Amino acid sequence: MFLQRYPSRLKQLLPKLRIPVVQGPFGGGASTVELVAACSNSGALGSYGAHYVAPGDIAPLVAQLRAAVGPDAPFAVNLWCHIAHDDRANLGALNSGGPEYLEKHAARVAEHYKKYGAVPPGFPDGGIVGHRFDEQVKALLEANPPVISFVMGVPPPAVIEEARRRGIVTFGCATTVAEALALEHAGIDAIVASGVEAGGHRGTFLKTDPNTPVPDETTFTLVPRVRAAVSKKIPVIAAGGVSTPEAALAALTLGADGVQIGTAFVVSDESGAAPVHKAAILDRTDPARRSCLTRAFTGRSARGIPNQFAKDLYEAEVNGELPGYPVQNYLTVPLRKKAGRAGDKDGLLLWCGQAGTLVQRGKAAEILKRFEDGVDEAAKGIAKFAN
Repeated sequence: MFLQRYPSRLKQLLPKLRIPVVQGPFGGGASTVELVAACSNSGALGSYGAHYVAPGDIAPLVAQLRAAVGPDAPFAVNLWCHIAHDDRANLGALNSGGPEYLEKHAARVAEHYKKYGAVPPGFPDGGIVGHRFDEQVKALLEANPPVISFVMGVPPPAVIEEARRRGIVTFGCATTVAEALALEHAGIDAIVASGVEAGGHRGTFLKTDPNTPVPDETTFTLVPRVRAAVSKKIPVIAAGGVSTPEAALAALTLGADGVQIGTAFVVSDESGAAPVHKAAILDRTDPARRSCLTRAFTGRSARGIPNQFAKDLYEAEVNGELPGYPVQNYLTVPLRKKAGRAGDKDGLLLWCGQAGTLVQRGKAAEILKRFEDGVDEAAKGIAKFAN
């Protein structure tokens, strides 16, 4: 089998990994213990997105993952890293502006709440507090998972040092070469090079070009550039648009040591994504369907299938009128929950990568088997022309 034989630095870093494939971590309920276990026990690296997990719930979560995966396969837990400067500024504007500031932005989404006989959330006593990364990562280090992956930033030196002391492997996500170099300089063990094709939130944390607020480099440009820029010892994992065997083989040819697959596992039987979300990804009535980047749901740029909510807020977004994360996220969380319960795709964030029209439903183990067999066939097809 090609992927089992492939001489990957990622497999050297994680000797119990059978194939150099990472299941992308999801937030918002799409990650499940069952999905992580199915992927890890099938030879890949299962990953759980823990951004929304309270610090006190992290140790029990890791215990569940460890019990489900067992001792013979690794798994990863993913955290959003430090709150960015922009996020702190957004919180400051909200908490200093008070109820009037929130009401101004809530008015923009109020019509969507009316569908469910509800109103947007009001200003909470004590203001809105950002996510508790410091507490989360402390709890996660103490829980000692095999791998911790980070997105949205560079973890502090003390975190990387403690992870290394405990034998925990660390991954960091880069959307530019500059971000990859920052992660390497910090001592991260492996780099996920995430192209603009990737579904879900962009992991950008360095803004190097004021004219391009969201880096637009594709996976198949970013991967070889990152590979050339960082030390040969550091595994580079391609993410974004690699849900098909042919794309994965191309990424490996360009220098990747492995691939991270997201959308293909969102539609897996074990995924916790809402049924209407899975159905939207698997809908083939429009073969020309496109995904888009939007800030409408959370205030951070993320890729998904365009729906009515994203379309209604598009003008405000392009005019710079939407509040950033976490303010917009606070305003839409209750709406998304109501939409999910109602099976209403127009109120949900339908995260999906650009290759989403190519994925197929099934159990995670079946998806991995199809993928692995497909890489074999693609490699044989290329080999025919080499002789």
